[in-house]
Amino acid sequence: MARTLRERYSPAMIRLQLGLFGTVLALAGSTCSNNHPVGPPPPDSTQTQAFLDTVEQRTFNYFWNLTNASNGLTPDRAPSPSFSSIAAVGFALTAYPIGVERSYVTRTEARDRTLATLQFLWTATQDSSGLATGYRGFFYHFLDMNTGARFQTVELSTIDSPLLLAGVLTCQSYFDNVADSGETQVRRLADSIYRRVNWQWISPRAPLVAMGWKPESQFLGYDWRGYNEAMILYILALGSPTFPIDSTAWAAWTADYQWGTFEGQTHLGFAPLFGHQYSHVWIDFNGIADPYMQAHGSDYFQNSQRATLAQRAYAVANPNGWKGYGANLWGLSASDGPADVTLTVGGRSRQFHTYFARGASFTEIQDDGTITPTALGGSVPFAPDITIPTLYAMRRAYGANLFSTYGFLDALNPTFPTNAAPSMGHVVAGLGWFDTDYLGIDQGPILAMIENYRTGLIWRLMRGNPYIVKGLCRAGFTGGWLTGKCP
Repeated sequence: MARTLRERYSPAMIRLQLGLFGTVLALAGSTCSNNHPVGPPPPDSTQTQAFLDTVEQRTFNYFWNLTNASNGLTPDRAPSPSFSSIAAVGFALTAYPIGVERSYVTRTEARDRTLATLQFLWTATQDSSGLATGYRGFFYHFLDMNTGARFQTVELSTIDSPLLLAGVLTCQSYFDNVADSGETQVRRLADSIYRRVNWQWISPRAPLVAMGWKPESQFLGYDWRGYNEAMILYILALGSPTFPIDSTAWAAWTADYQWGTFEGQTHLGFAPLFGHQYSHVWIDFNGIADPYMQAHGSDYFQNSQRATLAQRAYAVANPNGWKGYGANLWGLSASDGPADVTLTVGGRSRQFHTYFARGASFTEIQDDGTITPTALGGSVPFAPDITIPTLYAMRRAYGANLFSTYGFLDALNPTFPTNAAPSMGHVVAGLGWFDTDYLGIDQGPILAMIENYRTGLIWRLMRGNPYIVKGLCRAGFTGGWLTGKCP
């Protein structure tokens, strides 16, 4: 059965539904749990740049090789048989300009793949029957990889749709050749797809946006409020030229923020790192601030930086004694895991999970010893001096168990006993559990955020997108690169 949006993402909603270079020097003197020495080079070294080249190209190939070229639908996961995730399609569309700039594919190849994707998205059936691809401009969370029809009874997703739309707008901004008829068509389709989305309809408790809709039961009973990955949702909803939500929505969204301190870092509370990363894939929050952040003397980029530093400090402290945690192994986010089971490990009862939103913050700690590389890859721009060396060390320590055809596999858990039977993935004697799948929504931030760190490509494109600029201005953002762009 497909997991619903919040089952996949937020531990809070799961409960509702169920009832710096010193780091490098320190790493150089440490060892991983399997006794492989680590000594990562500096982030700006030739060796590190070669490592990042490899990570980017292999991760790009997940989207290029596995996407259905006829309709642009990208699998939620691989190599396990999978439906398509519309959020993964958004990350694929974001990947294609990176592929061109990195010479992985030609501009013509990327244009044609993008065009096929947008043509499908624009022409696919949109009605309330529950059998379509979407409704009112939104798309169902999961789609059949071949037909594009709704997968089982998943919700019309108000977070996965914005992640898709962000990719659509990325391509609108990138394919800007007015003399190329194909690129002109990309821009027109992208504009039409975005303008069709009826944000006002999906706001039954205005000005906030509902978490989703199902034809069988109508609007889900919860709205997007409080800090999480939905900043991109509200920016796009505020920037709409056709069905914009009221400007008071941003203040309503921020009204439930929680500000606190964890592991010496003061920031907004949200435990899994994906909530501090997703919106940043497309929007450069560095140096711009809304009224909430202005009042706290910060911005959302700095906030994500602090959340990343706090997670590393939590792993170094390792209060629950998970195997391998430390400066060279850390990073909690939503990811696969070994099994939904409670086992006795080293005389201590340990509860493990399969797919779960893991995280650590002053709001909560959800941790079963499972580390996911996307937690690090998605935070590379915020803290390159600690994320890049750790990714390097993890690849060197675990080799093909963790890093293979499409880059980093989704997760590992050194604590999971090798004499236990996992529900997914496999165990390796002396090392623990390793996933055997890649997840599109975890691959996407790794690729895009490494590229943003290296060249700022996606940020640069979206700083020039009028819909993103309008959304930020209506939300009350000022300063930095936005100066002079708001009415």
